[in-house]
Amino acid sequence: MQQRSNEKDTEVNFWAQQVFNKIKKKIPAEIKRVSTGIPYIPVNGYYEDEGNRNITWWTNGFWAGILWQLYHATGTKYYRTYAQYTEKRLDDTFANFMGLDHDIGFMWQHTAVADYRLTKNKRSMARGLHAANLLNGRYNPVGKFIKACNPDESGKRNGWVIIDSMMNLSLLYWARDLTGDLRFDYIARTHANTVMNNHVRTDGSVNYICIFNPKNGELLKTLGGQGYGTGSSWSRGQAWAIYGFALSYLHTKDEKYLDTSRRAAHYFLANIEQSNYYSLVDFRAPKDPGQFDSSASAIAACGLLEISKHVPELEQQVYINAAVKILKNLDKNYADYDVDTDGIITNGSVKNNPNQPKADRIIYADYFYIEGILRLLGKDFSIW
Repeated sequence: MQQRSNEKDTEVNFWAQQVFNKIKKKIPAEIKRVSTGIPYIPVNGYYEDEGNRNITWWTNGFWAGILWQLYHATGTKYYRTYAQYTEKRLDDTFANFMGLDHDIGFMWQHTAVADYRLTKNKRSMARGLHAANLLNGRYNPVGKFIKACNPDESGKRNGWVIIDSMMNLSLLYWARDLTGDLRFDYIARTHANTVMNNHVRTDGSVNYICIFNPKNGELLKTLGGQGYGTGSSWSRGQAWAIYGFALSYLHTKDEKYLDTSRRAAHYFLANIEQSNYYSLVDFRAPKDPGQFDSSASAIAACGLLEISKHVPELEQQVYINAAVKILKNLDKNYADYDVDTDGIITNGSVKNNPNQPKADRIIYADYFYIEGILRLLGKDFSIW
C-alpha cells in the first residue's frame, strides 16, 4: 500500500511539474504584453488595464499574487519587479478609498503583504497595516460583522455580509501577528463566527448574502446574489467558504472553523460533476442550460489542499485526491498555455446568468490554479 501511495505521489509530482513548466512560459509572455497594467478579463484574447478603468476593483491584486508566487518558486527577479508595479499603483486606492469595500484583503494580501513576507519591505508593511485598519473600520460592533458593501444611493446595504469576506480575514490575522494588536483578532474571529452561524447551512451549503439590521444585528433575509436565487448554492461562494474557514483555522486553531470548512467541502464534493470533477455555477440551479465555473473549481482545490494540512493523516488523502482530480481536469479540458493569448483557465463565469456573456478567462481563476499546482509541488508560499 505504501509503495502504491509513493508511486501515485511521484506521478502527481511529475504531472504538476509539467504544468508548471508551461506556466513558466505563459506568464512571462503575458508580462511583455501587460507591462505595468493590471489584468482582469481578456478582451478579444488580450488583457486590458483594469487599473485605468477602476483602480479600486476587488480583483486588482491577483496579478501581483501570481507574480509573487512565481518569484518565490523560481527566484526570478522580474516577477518581483512587475508585482511591485501593481502594489505602487494601488496606492491610489487609499486616496480613492470611497470605492473600497471588504475586498481590501484580496487586494493587499496579494501585493503589500506578499511583498513584506518575501522582502521585508517596510513600505509594504505600512501599506498592509493601512489596509488592515481600513478593513477594521468597516466593522459593525453591534452586529459583529464586517460590512461588505458601500451604501447605495438610497443609503442601504450597511448590513450586507457576503461569504467572500472569509478570504479577507487573513489580512487581519497578519496584522495581529505583526503588531500584537488584538483588535484585529477580535474583529476577524467575531466576523467569522457571524458568517459561520448565518451563512453556512446545516447541510454545508452556503448563503451568498446575508442582510442584517445594522442597528441590532438581527438577520433580516438572505439573497442569492451571484447565484441562481435565494436558497441556492453558488459554487464559488461554496469554494470561498471551504478555503476561508480553513484559513481561519490556520490562524486561530479554533476547531469549529475547521469543522465548518470540512462541511462546506463535503457539500461541494457531493455536488460536483462526478464524471470530470467540474463545478456548476450554482449547485441548485436548473440543469438546462447548464453553466459551469472553472474559478470555483480552482478555489475549491486550494481550499481542499489547505484542509489536508490540518486533519488526521488517514483523512488527508480524501482532500488531496479530490484537489488533484479537480486540477487535472482543469489542465486537461480548460487550460490554454498558448503564449500568444492571455489567460490560462477558460470557461469561467462571474455569476449565474445565462443572458450575460460568459467571462471565460478571469484573473483569479489563474491565480488559484497556479497556487494549487505550486502547493502540489511544495513550491508555494502563504499569501494568506
